[in-house]
Amino acid sequence: MLYFLLPLKKYRWTVLLAANVFFYAVAGYRYAAFILFTTASTYGAALWIERLAKNSRALLKSKKGEWSRDEKKKHKSRVDRNKRLILALALVLNFGILAYLKYFGFFAGSLNSLLGPFGINLSVPVIKVLGISFYTFQSMGYIVDVYREKVTAQRNPLRLLLFVSFFPQIVQGPISAYSQLGNQLFEPHDFDFTRFKHGCELILWGFFKKLIIADKTAIAINTVTAGYNSYCGTTLTFTILLYALQLYADFSGGIDISRGVAQILGIDMIENFKRPYFSRSISEYWRRWHISLGAWMKDYVFYPIAMSGLFLGVSKKIRGTRFGKCAAGAHIAKVLPTSVASLIVFLLVGIWHGASGKYVAFGVWNGGIIMLSILIQPLFDALAAKLHINRECFAFRLFQMFRTFLVVLVGYVFDVAPTFSQSIRTFVLFFTDWNFALGRSQIASLGVSLREYIVVLVFTMVLFTASVIQERHAEDGVNIRQLLDAKPFALRWAVLFAGVISIVIFGVYGSGYNAADFVYMQF
Repeated sequence: MLYFLLPLKKYRWTVLLAANVFFYAVAGYRYAAFILFTTASTYGAALWIERLAKNSRALLKSKKGEWSRDEKKKHKSRVDRNKRLILALALVLNFGILAYLKYFGFFAGSLNSLLGPFGINLSVPVIKVLGISFYTFQSMGYIVDVYREKVTAQRNPLRLLLFVSFFPQIVQGPISAYSQLGNQLFEPHDFDFTRFKHGCELILWGFFKKLIIADKTAIAINTVTAGYNSYCGTTLTFTILLYALQLYADFSGGIDISRGVAQILGIDMIENFKRPYFSRSISEYWRRWHISLGAWMKDYVFYPIAMSGLFLGVSKKIRGTRFGKCAAGAHIAKVLPTSVASLIVFLLVGIWHGASGKYVAFGVWNGGIIMLSILIQPLFDALAAKLHINRECFAFRLFQMFRTFLVVLVGYVFDVAPTFSQSIRTFVLFFTDWNFALGRSQIASLGVSLREYIVVLVFTMVLFTASVIQERHAEDGVNIRQLLDAKPFALRWAVLFAGVISIVIFGVYGSGYNAADFVYMQF
């Protein structure tokens, strides 16, 4: 409440900065130098780029009528080149640090396996910097936006540090654009009871998903991954289904907590999940899942690749061939840049998750499916027309959701399996090792009792019901907390009381558990 009590409203942002410093001091003070370096390099590079642009415009204005068109063009080209060099330097430095910290262990381990027989062993220090992926992506998005002149460079380094290190999102996002979050952080906000109430409800909902569903199912999943090769295809199938539930409840629950804290402070962070398992295609799934990462990749990777001269040139050449004159060729020429860009984006998403063959496979699987669906979309359209399929009927929409969920589950195999080779073995076991009796006994020995499985099932139905209600009101822009506001006072408090009691009674607590551990902390 210190934030709202500070009488000098224009300095309230300093309370948030102090909270960031405290949070990082407690959670990861040993590696504070990394986030300070990112802030400092981003601050300096952004100001430098903006200064070059302003000086260039001023010079062009002063030379109006003196310089020829070629001289102006040459000057602009030189300034643009210098701006790109500064931008490239900032990107290489910061993404280089991220790559070193995330992937050096992988490459050093691979070298050790090759050089081990010769008695050579590389010492690999394990350094895990809290939130480095998220604040690096957010900072680099800011500097690109300054380069594109979409935002003005921040002149106060402490304000930029606040944007880079905003504590509710440092653990697992969402990744926010400066244009969306920056001004909200610096503007003074007065206490608002409705925002306070809705923020607390969102935090409660996040803890509900995290402690009751995610942390209970994590017990079984961790048991399987610890002895992965010991389990039959039935158990592994059950584990993948559990993982789909655990990952969503853990990640979206953590984001709900973060957004709830920010909302109490008067700050709106972007929604990172929109019922992804209701998606009717894998493309739609990725528009609903980890929305902020998808938006970042779209703005800073997808569009630059899709609009690059290389792919546009290839597309143009295809159009000029005999193949390009037919319907299929014209379609391929049209969608080639976007389909290839999608594949590259998801390859990078896979690598972002980790330096391992299984994560590369995860990216290739998702990107490949999206690329293939774009390329053969006319075939699907023609088939649907020929079979007179009503694509908007409930049965077909349900089929599309089920089909998409299966595609997503295949991708999750790469997440759960410890290695790429074990993920391939898992696919084989899905079809060759179905043993219900053995599976039943193995599932019963995963550290989760039948009573706890029933608890998970019951509260998953609560989550599903709430998701259906949210989905029905999505077009109206009304969230479930606003719907709850319209209910009688007694019902509202009964629902909230039931939520608190459920967390207290059924949540996972005790030694060996840490509610602050989230799946996406490792990324």
